[in-house]
Amino acid sequence: MDRSVSNSPHASRPHDGPGRPAAGLGRRRFLGALTTAAALATLPAASPAPRGPYTAGDARPLPGGTHKKRAARPLFIGTYTSQAGGGTGIAFATYDPGSGRITAGSTLTGVDDPSYLAVHPSGDTVYAVNEQEKGGVTAIRLSPDGPGEVLGRRDTGGGGPCHLSVHPGGRWLLSANYLSGSVAVHPIAPSGELGERTALVTHSEPAPGPDQQGPHAHQFLTSPDGGHVLAVDLGTDTVYTYRLDTTAGTLERVSYATLRPGAGPRHLTFHPSGRFAYLADELDNTVTVCAYDPASGRLTPGTPQETGTGPGTSYPAQLLVTADGAFAYLANRGHNSLTRYAVEDDGARLRLLDTVPVGGDFPRQLASSPDGGLLFAANQKSGTVTAFHVAAESGELRPAGEAFKSPMAVCVLPL
Repeated sequence: MDRSVSNSPHASRPHDGPGRPAAGLGRRRFLGALTTAAALATLPAASPAPRGPYTAGDARPLPGGTHKKRAARPLFIGTYTSQAGGGTGIAFATYDPGSGRITAGSTLTGVDDPSYLAVHPSGDTVYAVNEQEKGGVTAIRLSPDGPGEVLGRRDTGGGGPCHLSVHPGGRWLLSANYLSGSVAVHPIAPSGELGERTALVTHSEPAPGPDQQGPHAHQFLTSPDGGHVLAVDLGTDTVYTYRLDTTAGTLERVSYATLRPGAGPRHLTFHPSGRFAYLADELDNTVTVCAYDPASGRLTPGTPQETGTGPGTSYPAQLLVTADGAFAYLANRGHNSLTRYAVEDDGARLRLLDTVPVGGDFPRQLASSPDGGLLFAANQKSGTVTAFHVAAESGELRPAGEAFKSPMAVCVLPL
């Protein structure tokens, strides 16, 4: 079992979702029910059209930053349904791939606290966590006009699931239970429906970090090589590497890497090379560059990087990396900004370039359009989704029109 440890200061964690205890304050009363917009949180390159109702179409920007007219694309927004001021389900909207303008559509009700969303590789089905004390995951079949029908819900075996992702093979759904510090696996049928849980693992070691009452699994995703699945745990300051048995759906832990006490790792993003990954450290306001060995699954944390938001913590939420691996973006919730980094040394180093206002309050999650030309931010406290044009050469972000109103937007999934 591999383990690496380093030291750093830490700060307390904000309440950013139902049932999410702040560091040092113990478990607060559970109020209810957190993309992946991309399972690896990478700004994707243009790819072959999925088999489902939403096809990629012509989503490539033209030379010189001009765009030809293209059909509107679907965009789904997750929320909390059990909180005052929250939504009533999964909101369906559309966006213009050229201008970035978002247009309101319908809402799929009957899905409780759908605070994180992920799409199946086929494009046929979207999955949502149900971030509640008795956590669940729900499958939704898509139709050409928006959300279709709810296929059913399965229990995750834990509390407060806040992240989920689909294994690249399309046969397994991975989810992370924040409150109980556990990760779960569910089989996916050819219809997109979910079967009974095949694995549930609770993070029992190492001991919780400073001011933490226990483990808090915050993300569960597959490595780019597909050989391992990794779980990020904020409560134990640790990233766990598992081998997923793709026949039985069981998990075997092969390694874990522990960060400095109190870092509070929240979200891991891989570089396209598959040899480096970047951690957004929620509690000590840093980003950590990690080396990754695809053969062993071992993650080795390196030197923390600054976020460009000044002293204290701005509760970094998530990183995105461009498909060419040239730039990375970080959502800073307290600072209400996006940090832009240049990725150097083939992924081994991040160089801070600037921060720009996100145009909303508390940017909880980031996602990109399939062509990588637009970046979207779900801003929880302002109840908005903001869009930015991404400059291919410089990585600069330019606001794409007015913010789109959506009650307590905590996740945005553009297709």
